[in-house]
Parts: sequence; structure tokens; C-alpha cells
Amino acid sequence: MEISDIRFYKERWKAVEEIERQELRALTAKRNWTHLNSIMRRAKRLGIRRGDDDGEMEIFNRWAKIRRHYESA
Repeated sequence: MEISDIRFYKERWKAVEEIERQELRALTAKRNWTHLNSIMRRAKRLGIRRGDDDGEMEIFNRWAKIRRHYESA
């Protein structure tokens, strides 16, 4: 095997690795979006809605309630 063959081989696998990274990033975004939609649907079914004057702690408590319900399902 010649040096040029080795370089070509290494560069080809670097390109493959980059494509796999891009696919993983896209999959992660899709998975996160699906998860968020699932949480929002569950909140709607539970009747949990955000009011205009909700404080940060109230929002945190609502998310905690959704999360507990989601984890117990």
C-alpha cells in the first residue's frame, strides 16, 4: 500500500465520520422536537395551561408536574 492510498483511505473515513455527525445532530433535534410535542400534548390533556401573569416559579412547578406525570406513564 502506498502513502497516497493511505491518505485517501483516511480522508474518506473522515468524510464518513462527518456525515455520521451531521445525521446524529439532525436525529437529536428531531428527537427533542418529538419529545417536546409529547410533553405539550400531555399538558393539554391534563388541562395545564400557562396564564399571562405566571411567575417563573409557577411555570417551574407546572413543568415539574408534567414531568412527574410523564415519568410515571
